[in-house]
Amino acid sequence: MQYREKLDEIEARFEELARQMADPSVIADPERYRTVAKSHSELSEVVAKYREWKKADNDARQARQMLEDSEPELRRLATEELARLEPELERLEQELKILLLPKDPNDEKNVVLEIRAGTGGDEATLFAAEMFRMYSRYAESQGWKVEISSVSESSIGGFKEVIALVSGERVYSKLKYESGVHRVQRVPVTEQQGRVHTSAVTVAVLPEADEVEVQIDPKDIRIDTFCSSGPGGQSVNTTYSAVRITHLPTNLVVSCQDEKSQIKNKAKALRVLRSRLYEMEMEKQRAQIGAERRSMVGSGDRSEKIRTYNFPQNRVTDHRIGLTLHQLDVIMDGRLDPLIDALITYYQAEKLKQQTQIGASSDDTKGAPAGLRAS
Repeated sequence: MQYREKLDEIEARFEELARQMADPSVIADPERYRTVAKSHSELSEVVAKYREWKKADNDARQARQMLEDSEPELRRLATEELARLEPELERLEQELKILLLPKDPNDEKNVVLEIRAGTGGDEATLFAAEMFRMYSRYAESQGWKVEISSVSESSIGGFKEVIALVSGERVYSKLKYESGVHRVQRVPVTEQQGRVHTSAVTVAVLPEADEVEVQIDPKDIRIDTFCSSGPGGQSVNTTYSAVRITHLPTNLVVSCQDEKSQIKNKAKALRVLRSRLYEMEMEKQRAQIGAERRSMVGSGDRSEKIRTYNFPQNRVTDHRIGLTLHQLDVIMDGRLDPLIDALITYYQAEKLKQQTQIGASSDDTKGAPAGLRAS
């Protein structure tokens, strides 16, 4: 198998970390212990899979030896065992290749989820509210926590904009492919003649940055307080609990009025601001600087879609991977696994393809005459 040497090194490192976790001097140092335990945990999945592969590989070698036995019954059993083990080994090798792919450093992060109505007027705001419900249901199924930071409602009960903090295990790894324009085709409740309309909603999924990654100088922000509007009870609407933070160097503005406590609203707003600043820095690194987060969500125009939700046909189509599912009712109820799993599988396959091409290119260079090698 490819990567055997690398996997042996990972397993040795895993065992060394396990020894360190049992070392009294490490246990006595909480910060060091956390670092070691985190590294150990990060390697546990690939090591467990590698050990599973080694066992299957050993069983397969024993079965091949049994094929040489003169006893017909033993040869029959060995043939059956190999028929079971060979597909299993192939599956495990593929899973190990995926586990060895370079990790997205943001995969373990919580996210700031931003949903905004695009083209389509009131119908777009209604769909934005349904999208938020869909993601909230999915988050609930994953055991994640959803906290609304701010929401702007339309006159008919939809959402012009909703911003929420989603926290839990590997949130960004699951939701990162949801960023973009989501198009809806259906007969709006406001339509009198039964015509199908097309509207759009933009979704942005921003990895939440912690204070170490993005430090905000207090001199760079202006904090304003005001009375909250909308639902929340008398105390929310009559006290100056809502907070608006302006980041002066970038002119980014974040508001939060969901909590009754001004301190809690300020903390939430800072989390959103930190994540937006982190995202802007990521955009610079990717050399895709445009309008703020434009590369992620586009302008909200219907033509920039990543996914279409067709209600008359109970159909959802993801245009990036050419996947169509005739179970829109199930998807809108928050059961997003068929879509999200397919996207993760697709992009993992693309990474594997790139890795293979890089490896082939490297091998070609090694085998080329000195005069033909890249300098």
